[in-house]
Parts: sequence; structure tokens; C-alpha cells
Amino acid sequence: MIDTTKHKGLRKKLVDELISQGIESEKVLDAIISIPRHFFLESSFEHLAYQNNAFPIGNDQTISQPYTVAFQTELLNLKKGDRVLEIGTGSGYQASILFKMGAKVYTIERHAPLLRKAKLLLQKLNIRAEMRFGDGYEGWPEEAPFDKIIVTCGAPHIPEALKKQLRVGGIMVIPVGEIIQKMKCVIKRDEDKFEIIDFGDFRFVPMLRNKAK
Repeated sequence: MIDTTKHKGLRKKLVDELISQGIESEKVLDAIISIPRHFFLESSFEHLAYQNNAFPIGNDQTISQPYTVAFQTELLNLKKGDRVLEIGTGSGYQASILFKMGAKVYTIERHAPLLRKAKLLLQKLNIRAEMRFGDGYEGWPEEAPFDKIIVTCGAPHIPEALKKQLRVGGIMVIPVGEIIQKMKCVIKRDEDKFEIIDFGDFRFVPMLRNKAK
């Protein structure tokens, strides 16, 4: 795996594009400029890695476009040391961004081949994350509560299990909807009280229940 001067220059251009689209967090932008996105794509897509697009990663899944990664991560308002649960490991790129920003990362993937591949890659990159094969709807109750939860697939509704596993004062960022999703920022004000703020429309692969394989 080689990260060339050209790759670094392309990441700088990508960050400039994200700034023009309204991403403001220096911590998010610094993480994106430091993580070689081309490591997370098939070699046939490497020359396109720094375009602001999603790409297939196998098992009918995608690596989200950089703007989406940046937007969701910015909404999390991460603080160093936050315990973050990610639903949908995919390529491992989002988990890498979270780790780079100082989070303690827990990530769940329902596709065993993707999880194995992501685990090997993150080990090579010295990126630490607790990784689990399973159903994202159930979350990771043994490790709850979490300061932040990020869902990287389109959910038909906000899973109750994830709401319970969020600590009071914590934030969950989740796209909700069937074909087109509305990005929602869920803030847990009390054990049974949630503030939900809607943001723009996005498109994600669906979050499926009982489909771990």
C-alpha cells in the first residue's frame, strides 16, 4: 500500500471541495486529509478514490461519498475519548476517520467477508477498533452506553435498542427512510426523552434486520 504525493494532493483538493460544500469542522477535515481513501477501494477504483462519490465495495455495499462521511461525522460533534458505536463497518473507512479523531470505536457489520477484509486493513494501518459481526438493529448492549452512535445505512425507523444504548446527553446520527433517507440527529435529553433534528436528504444502502451472513 503506497500513499504518494499525488494521492495527498488529491486529498487536499477533496478537502477544499468539502469546505466549499459547507463542511466546517477542522477535526473532520484533518482526519479526511490524513486517511488514504484509496486503501479502502478495489484497485480498479483507485484512480477515482478522491472523487466525491460513493463506490461499490462488494456484497452490494458501498463506501459512502466523502461529503456524506464528513457531514455525518460533523453532526456527531466528537470529543477525544468518546465511545462511538458504528452500525455498518463496510470498508472500515468511517471507523478510521472516527479513530483518527480520537474516538474509541466499536463497529458492527452484517457481512462477514466485508468485516474480515476491514479488520485486516485496519490492522495494517494501526487503526484500533472493536469489531463485531452481527445485526446492527441490536447494537452492542454489552459495551453500552455509548457517547455517540453513527448509522451508515438507511434505516426505516430509529431502532429502540440503539436509543437505549445511547447515554444521556449523547448523539446518534442516523439516515431514516425507505428509498430516500432524511438525515436525523438524535440527542438523548433523558432516559425517555429525545430531541430529533432533521437535516438533508441522502441515499444509503438499506439497514436490514436479521440478515447477518
